[in-house]
Amino acid sequence: MNAYSSKRVIGSWCLYDWANSAFTTLVVTFVYSTYFTSAFAPDENAGTALWSRGIVISSLLIALLSPILGASADRGGTRRRFVVATTLMCVAATAALTFVRPGQPNAVLIALTLFVVANVMFEMGIVFYNSFLPDIAAPERIGRISGYAWGLGYAGGLVCMVVGLLGFVGIPALGLEPWFRLSEAEGFNVRATNLLVAVWFLVFSLPMLLFVRDQRKPTGRLDLRGAVADLVETFRKIRRYREVVKFLVARLIYNDGLVTIFAFGGIYAAGTFGMSFTDVMIFGIALNVAAGLGAFVFGFVDDRAGGRMTVLISLVALTAAAGLAVWAPSAMWLWIAGIGVGIFAGPNQSASRSLMGRFVPERHKAEFFGFFAFSGKATAFLGPLLLGRVTGLFGSQRVGVSTVLIFFVVGGILLLSVNERRGIEAASA
Repeated sequence: MNAYSSKRVIGSWCLYDWANSAFTTLVVTFVYSTYFTSAFAPDENAGTALWSRGIVISSLLIALLSPILGASADRGGTRRRFVVATTLMCVAATAALTFVRPGQPNAVLIALTLFVVANVMFEMGIVFYNSFLPDIAAPERIGRISGYAWGLGYAGGLVCMVVGLLGFVGIPALGLEPWFRLSEAEGFNVRATNLLVAVWFLVFSLPMLLFVRDQRKPTGRLDLRGAVADLVETFRKIRRYREVVKFLVARLIYNDGLVTIFAFGGIYAAGTFGMSFTDVMIFGIALNVAAGLGAFVFGFVDDRAGGRMTVLISLVALTAAAGLAVWAPSAMWLWIAGIGVGIFAGPNQSASRSLMGRFVPERHKAEFFGFFAFSGKATAFLGPLLLGRVTGLFGSQRVGVSTVLIFFVVGGILLLSVNERRGIEAASA
C-alpha cells in the first residue's frame, strides 16, 4: 500500500480525529464534567475533587498500559485491531453514562468507573491511531497532515457541541427550545449528550476502521511477554534515541498543564464566573473554533520551522493566556483568555504529534507512540491532583488553576535542549 499517495487513506485517518473529539469536548472538558461536579456532589469544590480522582486513575492506567500494548501491536501487526477494540469499548462505556442518575445508590462510583473505562479506552485507541501518521504522511508533509487532522478534530467537537446544545439543552436566553423534548428530571437531557457522543464516535470512525490498515500482516495473537522483551531491548538502546527521551520528558511536564485545562476549563468557568450550563457550552464552541483554526494554520508553520519551534511558540502563548485566565476579573476577560488557550492548544498538540512522528524508528511506531502516550499520562495525574488539592486548601478555584503555569514554564525550559535534526537522523539510522 503506497499510503503517501492514497487520499482515501489520509482522509479516513484524519476523519478519526473528527470522530473522537466529540468525547474530549463534551464528556471530558465541557458538558459531562461540568454536569458531574454540580449534580453528583454537594458543591463545585467537592465535585472538582471527585472528578480529579477519575482523571488521576485514568492517567495512571493509560501510562501503565500504553507502552506494553504499543509494543505488542508492533510485534503482531495488530494496530488496526487495537483501534477497533478500544473504540468500541469507549463507545459502550460513554453510552452507559447516560443512564447513571445522581440519586441512585453508588452513583458517584458507577459514573466515575464508567468514565475511567471510557477515558482509558479512548486514550489507548489514540496510541495506535497516532502510530499510523508516519505511514500515511510523507516526511515533508507530516506537520500539515497532523494539523489538518487536529483542526478537523476541533471542528468535529464544535459541530457535536452545537448539536448537543440545540438538540438536547436549547438556548433559553435566545428563546431557542431544544429539538428533542427530553425529560429534564435529574438532568437526563444533559446526560443524553453522552449517547450523542457514542453514536457520533462510532459512525465517523468507520472509515478509519475500514480503510486504514497495518502494513505488516497480523499474526493473530497477543504476545505480551514478547512485547515486554521488546520494551526492555528498547530501553537498552535508549542512548540512540536521546532526543526522543528529552522530548518526552519535556512533554511529560507541559502536557500536564494542557490535561488540567481540558479537564477543568468548563468547571472553572461555571464555578468561578457563574456561567450557566448553556454559557459553558457556548464557551466551549468558541474555544473549539479557535483551536481548530490554530491547528490548521500552524501545520504549515510546523513543516517550515519544525515541530520543536512550533511547540515552543505555543507554550509561551499558553503561559500568557493561562495567566490571564487566573487574573481575569470578569467573564469577558476569561473569554479572551480562553480564545488564546484555544488558538495555541491545537498547535501544541498537533506539533507534538508530528515531532514524535519524525522521531519514531520504522519498526517501532506503535511502541514509540506508546511512550508518547506514556509521556502524556505518566504524571498527568499531578496537574489535576495539584489543582484539586490547592483548590480545597485555599477554597478557591482561581488559585487552583494558577498551578498550570508551572507545567507550561518547566516543560518549555526542558524542550529547549531538544535537537530536532539529531532526533530525525537517529530514527533514520
